[in-house]
Amino acid sequence: MEQYTVTGMSCAACSARVEKAVSKVPGVESCSVSLLTNSMGVEGTASPAAVISAVTAAGYGAALKGGSESKSSSDSEDALKDRETPVLKRRLIASVGFLLVLMYFSMGHMMWDFPLPKWFEGNHVAMGLVQLLLATIVMIINQKFFISGTKALINRAPNMDTLVALGSFASYAWSVYALLMMSDAVAKGDHELAMTYIDELYFESAAMIVTLITVGKMLEARSKGKTTDALKSLMKLAPKTAVLIRDNTEITVPIEQVRRGDIFVVRPGENIPVDGTIIEGSTAVNESALTGESIPVDKSEGDSVSAATVNQSGFIRCEATRVGEDTTLSQIIKMVSDAAATKAPIAKIADKVSGVFVPTVITIALVTTIVWLLCGETFAFALARGISVLVISCPCALGLATPVAIMVGSGMGAKNGILFKTAVSLEETGKVQIAALDKTGTITSGEPRVTDIIPAEGFTEEELMRVAYSLEAKSEHPLAKAILLKAEETGITPENVSDFRALAGNGLSARLNGDTLLGGSMRFIGSQTDVSEDLLRQCEGLAESGKTPLLFAKNNTLMGIIAVADVIKPESAQAVKDLQHMGIKVVMLTGDNEKTAHAIGKQAGVDKVIAGVLPDGKEAVIRRLKEYGRVAMVGDGINDAPALTRADIGIAIGAGADVAIDAADIVLMKSSLADVPAAIRLSRATLKNIHQNLFWAFFYNSIGIPLAAGVFISLFGWRLNPMFAAAAMSLSSFCVVTNALSLNLFKIHESKGDKPVKKAAVLPEFTEAKAEDSGKTITLSIDGMMCGHCENAVKTALEALDGITSVSADHEKGIAVITLNGEPDMKAVKKAIKAAGYAFKGINNA
Repeated sequence: MEQYTVTGMSCAACSARVEKAVSKVPGVESCSVSLLTNSMGVEGTASPAAVISAVTAAGYGAALKGGSESKSSSDSEDALKDRETPVLKRRLIASVGFLLVLMYFSMGHMMWDFPLPKWFEGNHVAMGLVQLLLATIVMIINQKFFISGTKALINRAPNMDTLVALGSFASYAWSVYALLMMSDAVAKGDHELAMTYIDELYFESAAMIVTLITVGKMLEARSKGKTTDALKSLMKLAPKTAVLIRDNTEITVPIEQVRRGDIFVVRPGENIPVDGTIIEGSTAVNESALTGESIPVDKSEGDSVSAATVNQSGFIRCEATRVGEDTTLSQIIKMVSDAAATKAPIAKIADKVSGVFVPTVITIALVTTIVWLLCGETFAFALARGISVLVISCPCALGLATPVAIMVGSGMGAKNGILFKTAVSLEETGKVQIAALDKTGTITSGEPRVTDIIPAEGFTEEELMRVAYSLEAKSEHPLAKAILLKAEETGITPENVSDFRALAGNGLSARLNGDTLLGGSMRFIGSQTDVSEDLLRQCEGLAESGKTPLLFAKNNTLMGIIAVADVIKPESAQAVKDLQHMGIKVVMLTGDNEKTAHAIGKQAGVDKVIAGVLPDGKEAVIRRLKEYGRVAMVGDGINDAPALTRADIGIAIGAGADVAIDAADIVLMKSSLADVPAAIRLSRATLKNIHQNLFWAFFYNSIGIPLAAGVFISLFGWRLNPMFAAAAMSLSSFCVVTNALSLNLFKIHESKGDKPVKKAAVLPEFTEAKAEDSGKTITLSIDGMMCGHCENAVKTALEALDGITSVSADHEKGIAVITLNGEPDMKAVKKAIKAAGYAFKGINNA
């Protein structure tokens, strides 16, 4: 998407005009204009010159937003700077100064008996001339309304400025005519006729209209500036300099000069300048600027760090991996900015109305004036009604109703580590009926952890852990890391073993001080030593709950069991409960076997578990779920990308693969499942705010225009002065923007106000959660699989082979079922299994 800055727009009619003009340019696929940020997003093959030419022809200005790898964030920050409010403030001060003097002369002596200069006494022409002079000064100060309104009228695209200019000028022109007639009557000596024209002078109305509209414009500009506060605060986080190491010397350079591969250092208390990888040192990093999480994260060699996060404790040396617009911070800023530049579907209603609003209002004003004249009223009375119609009508409230809420909502999300890529995703997320969650890395941590330590009779937990640590310290199996981590947490030190051997698919053996140590699966240890009925039952119970029991023995005597599992994240169960409280059905998708999958699903509390799902199978499952309701898919891996794309809303865990993040509509920076219900809450709150804004905008105009036209005069005697009509118009946009700003007070992690969706989805039955294949299947007997990680390793190895469309593995049965679309290459199959570290035993014909 190419982004442009658009100048000269003053209301929704202007943005609609620009959008319509650019959409007609050959090669433009889509165009979205934001009145809030004075920006435009264009997709397609059209050249920037053609786009800018179309905008210029429509009577506005446009320029392509620049961008380069080394572009400073100060440029973007400068683009969001509120330049409008100071200008309007100066205009308003000058206008009010002259308006007060005008009101003193025109109304002060009549309403409050304020004293007047003696030369005014009885000289009504002089009084009129002074009012003419003061009103002219106020109108010159606010000439922007007249210039913009006239240009728009000439281009046959009348806007809000046109309404203000017509209303104010009509009052002014009629007053000039009345003053001339008064002067003529005085010259003829007909003072009674001259007196009748005093009440026909509306100079104060002409000046008051433009002044009050300026008040509204200033309040609106001030409020609009606050809607981008979240984006501006993100931009301010970007460091301005970095300390690089060049020729073994530290030098401070502007951030624009940092290149990928440069070595930089960060001291405690300093901001990290660009994204990088730690090559020396360790520290705790406060990542709240990006994730909203205030608890510091421990970092050491090999870990990645992000720009704008704060190094809190240690001195670190890093290598730059992402610089300029590639940094995480820049990508966040771009996502928030792009979301503001796109249009939500609900905005199309306001856009359609805005496109015909001003011409319709001008027509109503003319009809109003003519009708009152035909009813026998004076021209001054009829004109006042027509002017009131012109100045009370407000297309701005309609145009701002959606974009201000979208900007505040996406900014709120960014502050809490929830990034909505488009306005569409922000609007549609709240309508989700089914949430499909990937298991590994989303519901669970994605890394095995020790969950149970069960020593046999005669041994302690510490003895069991020390033997396990000593054995597993030399193992490369994924489950070994869990035991190492647990031992380090408890402060246990390993002992050096000799004759270490990894028995493929079975377990480990080694010698320690003359003793023989063994470790491995129930099947392996059971073949080496006796296992009591009690421990056997405990092993089966652990396996039933989705855990992998590892048994350890010394000199053929069983020491105990250590259970390892990919545990669910602490917040997962509550997040699932929150989603269900919202009326959303929760489905867990996983490639794991049924037993493990259902054990995790039970802990998380999901509505349905679909196990044995392969990468292409996930996409097929999402496709089927969409037949039963709006689906959000939450995942983090490369294999989740097709499903994320297929879902109505794709939500990527921020710590996941770049491919998954690119495919998603929403990115969760904290990698916390609790942010999924938070994103839905924020979407619902934003949509509710938009509905409130649109209701107010339509209600205001539907009541205000008839009131201004004098419809209620005969019924209730309500007559609206043009000055009060102008005041109402100036406040309408301010109310809309202020209501949108109230979103900043919304607490996205509080579930008190959650309400279920109007129509809950009914989940379909899945007999087998496999990809939709109908090819030939073969069951392979494989030795060596001990856990879910082993299953994944086998599946990954076999899925890479040509001709194999799907793989399902089960470590307990020691089998893998492959589906083929042709004859199998068994040599390649055997080779792949062996390369993965397992033993192929043959084809199981049972």
